[in-house]
Amino acid sequence: MDIRPFTIAIDETELDDLRQRLRNTRWPDAETCAGWEQGIPLQYSQELAKYWLEDYDWRRCEAMLNRWDHYKTTIDDLDIHFIHQRSPEPNARPLIISHGWPGSIVEFHKIIDALTDPVAHGGEAGDAFHVVAPSLPGYGFSGKPSSTGMSVENIGRLWGKLMARLGYDQYFAQGGDWGSMVTQAIGQTETEHCVGIHVNMPIAAPDPDTMNDLTPNEQQALADLGHYNDWESGYSKQQATRPQSLGYGLADSPVGQMTWVVEKFYAWTDCEQDGVKHPENILTRDELLDNVMLYWLNNCAASSARLYWESFNAANLGPIDMPVGCSIFPREIMRTSKRWAEKRFSKLIYWNELERGGHFAAMEQPEVFIEEVRACFRLLR
Repeated sequence: MDIRPFTIAIDETELDDLRQRLRNTRWPDAETCAGWEQGIPLQYSQELAKYWLEDYDWRRCEAMLNRWDHYKTTIDDLDIHFIHQRSPEPNARPLIISHGWPGSIVEFHKIIDALTDPVAHGGEAGDAFHVVAPSLPGYGFSGKPSSTGMSVENIGRLWGKLMARLGYDQYFAQGGDWGSMVTQAIGQTETEHCVGIHVNMPIAAPDPDTMNDLTPNEQQALADLGHYNDWESGYSKQQATRPQSLGYGLADSPVGQMTWVVEKFYAWTDCEQDGVKHPENILTRDELLDNVMLYWLNNCAASSARLYWESFNAANLGPIDMPVGCSIFPREIMRTSKRWAEKRFSKLIYWNELERGGHFAAMEQPEVFIEEVRACFRLLR
């Protein structure tokens, strides 16, 4: 039951090593087409790496993250790192929020304060949460599983044990990407203690009975899924089959780790402005690199990728009978329709389709995301 306070404090030798590796980068030749069609372009990669080396300040990020209360605890022989930020409001409800790949707790840096202290951010006291934001096993500052079996279902059970250890008998859960899968697993296994879930990437199979009567949104969702399968999913095939082989290159090269992650922020964010798509249209360079640093500093390229090996080809799409809320952002990589979702979620209490936003909704559209979480769980308070 030991819960240990934790402070992020990276030794300067680690940062010196990073700088030296960045200086010694061996670059590939440039892509042979315009834009990002073959992956992240050489010119932008060099610009971002130069900024990382010369201008980026990890201590700023470290100080930002350390504003919140961090802890570690050992559950089932695995160290779990988490933020536990309690609300000043006496009637706040516990909320566990889960990130995915290639994300981290950095995704939540724009939403934690408003969720815990809504009054200070223009909201109502009745919307307050005690926020628990863990790093997934093998990610960030959490421990790395040393044997197989750490599936999303088992992570959901771990989160149930974590919330019990924190003294929360009743709580809400929220997640996106793998965090959405973990949250949906909570909805299947933690039914005595989890009151309801909210996800921004609900996974529900298309209903075969609707294939001859698809709505325009359903047609677009299937077309986008086809594009994802054809052009965007190579990373998942590699991580789901040979994560260890990939890990050697990413563990040795910071630029390799950077480009592997940042390319997905180009592909999966709603980042087009004036006809030009670019991740820095929606996120800053510092935000992109803050997230990359949690992978690089913790050497977790291989350990994070193994979640695909454990769970990508064995998705559990069984029914969920607890209250479920869904927020559908238009540039999400996998989108379902309400009538498909209703086939899986028997108590679909909240459904909203947004005008802007993508896969990293809490970073891209924090104010909208906060209101979506509040609106969903108001129905269960």
